[in-house]
Amino acid sequence: MTKRLISRFATFACGLLLSFGALAAAGGPLEQAGTDIGDRASLQRGAQLYMNYCAGCHSLKFMRYSRMAEDLGLTEDEVMNNLNLTGAAFGEHIISSMPAQQSAQWFGQAPPDLSLITRVRGSDWVFTYLKSFYLDETRPLGWNNTLFANASMPNPLWEMQGLQRPVHGEVDETGEPTVAHLELGTPGSQDAQQFDQTVRDITTFLEYVGEPAALKRQKLGVWVLLFLTVLTLLAWLLKQEYWRDVEH
Repeated sequence: MTKRLISRFATFACGLLLSFGALAAAGGPLEQAGTDIGDRASLQRGAQLYMNYCAGCHSLKFMRYSRMAEDLGLTEDEVMNNLNLTGAAFGEHIISSMPAQQSAQWFGQAPPDLSLITRVRGSDWVFTYLKSFYLDETRPLGWNNTLFANASMPNPLWEMQGLQRPVHGEVDETGEPTVAHLELGTPGSQDAQQFDQTVRDITTFLEYVGEPAALKRQKLGVWVLLFLTVLTLLAWLLKQEYWRDVEH
């Protein structure tokens, strides 16, 4: 038994070390997203931002416009007039209008569907990634990312964030200088706090898209806990009644 526990602990410890190693290789520690999918206003802002800045390239093939409207408290007219930019029907899935074959030629690969990106990468990763773009003249599109190096996409939020430039540090094993940190060369239309909220709203929306049932699960959870509390009380009263007969 003891050997089994030691073996499991060793496996767990190795897993942590590998995770930390992978995190360092991916560009360092992640920032805390601070998302709250119970914040309907944040979800609505995130949906609008996503449709305006991300949906041109990235689909959400597991989400329907009608389901999004129902969950986010939006009317059909609000969705069709403000969030549906492709002319799709209200009951159809959110599919990008960008042709896959041409986009693969432009960017080197077709932009991925983002329906499950927060479930695969995590909300903190998405939040940090959207904040980590910087200008890089060596890249075909002129952009790079400290978290996901050589990403095949430009910064979709650069007008709000501004233009970040790298401050180089030590040289790595390939002879290339590393990026020590980023500094804002040209300010954007938002300050740092406003931009954090913008990215948080987009991340919150993507977190919801990854698991829409989470909204209802949280509401149902309160009722489940209340039910279990009442059931426990009834069970205790029943137990008291049975033991009263036994004791007498």
